[in-house]
Amino acid sequence: MANNNLPPYQKLLEEILRSLVNNPESVQINRKIDEMGVLLTIKVHPQDMGIIIGRKGSTLNAIKHLIKAVGIKNHARVNIRVEEPSFIEKSTLTSEDVIKNLKEKLNE
Repeated sequence: MANNNLPPYQKLLEEILRSLVNNPESVQINRKIDEMGVLLTIKVHPQDMGIIIGRKGSTLNAIKHLIKAVGIKNHARVNIRVEEPSFIEKSTLTSEDVIKNLKEKLNE
């Protein structure tokens, strides 16, 4: 994705998300502009949903506050929506993924 043409709030959101998740290559952000402002729709790997949302939504709320503040500075009303993975995406977890995740947790 060419970062040069993106607004600052979208660049920041992409950088934050890629630094948080275990699968940064699967982070996708779609921007839609209408009369209500800018809607940034986030799509991440199904295994990374919990990381992005955080306990009781605290991580997602913090990200939203930061991005909205940068949006205000750039004269844009920014809203963020997280796209839920479909059933098929949720069920694509392989045994290799499970083993990899367990190894990562044991090494922490």
